[in-house]
Amino acid sequence: MSGFRVAVGGATGNVGREMLAILAERRFPVSEVIALASPSSIGREVSFGDRILKCKALENFDFSDVDICLMSAGGAVSKEWSPRIAAKGCVVIDNSSTWRMDPDVPLVVPEVNAEAAKGFHKKRIIANPNCSTAQLVVALKPLHDKARIKRVVVATYQSVSGAGKDAMDELFSQTRAVFVSDPVEPKKFPKRIAFNVIPQIDVFLDDGSTKEEWKMVVETKKILDPKIKLIATCVRVPVFISHSLAVNIEFEQPITADEARDILREAPGCLVIDRREPGGYITPHEAAGEDATYISRIREDPTIENGLSLWCVADNLRKGAALNAIQIAEVLANRGWLAPKRKVA
Repeated sequence: MSGFRVAVGGATGNVGREMLAILAERRFPVSEVIALASPSSIGREVSFGDRILKCKALENFDFSDVDICLMSAGGAVSKEWSPRIAAKGCVVIDNSSTWRMDPDVPLVVPEVNAEAAKGFHKKRIIANPNCSTAQLVVALKPLHDKARIKRVVVATYQSVSGAGKDAMDELFSQTRAVFVSDPVEPKKFPKRIAFNVIPQIDVFLDDGSTKEEWKMVVETKKILDPKIKLIATCVRVPVFISHSLAVNIEFEQPITADEARDILREAPGCLVIDRREPGGYITPHEAAGEDATYISRIREDPTIENGLSLWCVADNLRKGAALNAIQIAEVLANRGWLAPKRKVA
């Protein structure tokens, strides 16, 4: 049986660990999995299914016999190393923002634009979108196909895991500090996150938006349709895992809430939980650890013509990052666009 040699860059981080778990869960055809990290993490142990892998240093590793590198080691590392890894004939699927807007790098969400992954030959790099963008376009794509989207207004409620393990630790420590009356000291975030919300993710741009909001705009256009107008307000909330989106959509053609509900129920990657009763919707807590993009609160917007509003929730470490990367690898393998460099008996 043939299998792929797969390297995971940033294997000790939140997303890297999820990548290893999902590779095992989905039984991706591997002959070998290599856990890579920074030199300070050499020898650290990470789990791959029922196996334990010891981390090797990314910067000393020979990629000439590796088929796929799932990169989640941060933008600076990716900028330096992804082209070097690709030059060895390895396909890099990168989770950072470094390559997303490069015209020669496909930006892929498999439920939305899997065909774009075929363009990996230009640089042998494929980009994963921003976590909040990934779940948004999964929900928008089937509705866009039906009634053509003109404009989207989205407010995000983004969990702290999107900012890494240190951010999760900060929420935990600040919450404990509140209960025991210790001082609350912001470090990772610009203001206290415990029992609070912060309307800033990433740096501010000249027009008053943040870089996270800009990412949602330009990535949605690249993945789905450059004609779509979109404005976002991105907010960090005191939730450990899963991002939520409140989405308002204006269409070119009429579409009812019932039609949208039926379309989304059949759409790949979507799971509709939409009962008009207390608790008849999905929250971040329930989405954590799940693969689906959950859609709830689908309703018509009477303030605009052909308008709908909905609530969208997904695990940002999975669909927003690790799962999407592995789904891209599955597209390459299943469609025969990538073959293992060597056969395994």
